[in-house]
Amino acid sequence: MRLPRSAFVAKRCAQVVRLRETTKPLIVHDTVPDALGGERLDRVVAFIAGVTRSVAQSLVTDGAVQVAGVVVRAKTAKVASGDLLSIDRPDDALPTPLIADPTVEFMVIYEDEHLAVIDKPAGLVVHPGSGHQSGTLVHGILARYPEVAALAVGDRHERPGIVHRLDRGTSGLMIVARTAQAQGALTSMLARRDVSRRYLALVRGTTASDSGLVDAPIGRSEHDPTKMAVNVHGREARTGYRVLQRFEFPEPATFVECTLETGRTHQIRVHLAAIGHAVSGDPRYGGKRGTIPSPRPFLHAYRLAFVHPVTDEAMEFSSELPPDLAHVLSLLS
Repeated sequence: MRLPRSAFVAKRCAQVVRLRETTKPLIVHDTVPDALGGERLDRVVAFIAGVTRSVAQSLVTDGAVQVAGVVVRAKTAKVASGDLLSIDRPDDALPTPLIADPTVEFMVIYEDEHLAVIDKPAGLVVHPGSGHQSGTLVHGILARYPEVAALAVGDRHERPGIVHRLDRGTSGLMIVARTAQAQGALTSMLARRDVSRRYLALVRGTTASDSGLVDAPIGRSEHDPTKMAVNVHGREARTGYRVLQRFEFPEPATFVECTLETGRTHQIRVHLAAIGHAVSGDPRYGGKRGTIPSPRPFLHAYRLAFVHPVTDEAMEFSSELPPDLAHVLSLLS
């Protein structure tokens, strides 16, 4: 009997956890299960070998993966159900174990057995990465919801339960999955744009119109690979905005509500900067210049709406502007 994808993922999570506790085989042999038939090779390698997506891609391109006895170096190659995979995985390809950290602080707005909605404070990194191997939101989530550890598999090892992200300097609402079923469903909902996400932002200058839509692809900057930019070769991205208030002192500024139609890295910051209205307090995209004393990028995820992936209940949450950003507004006129 073929297992539903969510049930298969949950079962496989438990198997991988037990595997890591007992042994670290250098070569992994496994067949592609029905639930992963037709998927990209790098995704299947990440899942079966228990490594991150980036490590899986490196293994494929380095010739460390065989499909039915033949080395395949194309990470986008599709595999079929029943294909035999042989993966030469060195011990150092195993990701660093995640350790729960109860000292990480965040506010829980709502929780049930399937998911949680949290209010992330500014300054908190969402998941481990370069330069941030501890003290992230993920470490705090593991302390509050230990069962999320079962979702730390493959390309999600460093972000179990995380279905969308906020930049370190951005505060506000996020959904966290607590089960494989919820994680899969929420990921699909976000891809279909069935989750409404709205932000409050203060931008430099006076916008020409009271509302608008920025429709421009976003990719890595050709001049600085650590930054994103509007790029004809990038992925489609659309950001809507609506003016809430305009200011003239100490310099022209506009308070806007932004709506995400897609969810690219730094999307709002890049799009607003591209139309000449960088987010105030944002040093990476031109918003730090001027006299508005914003201590961080003035960006807050204040409203979140979606249909519960298990109960089908319509849910909507809101978060007030944090004190540091509210203080900035109080200084403007």
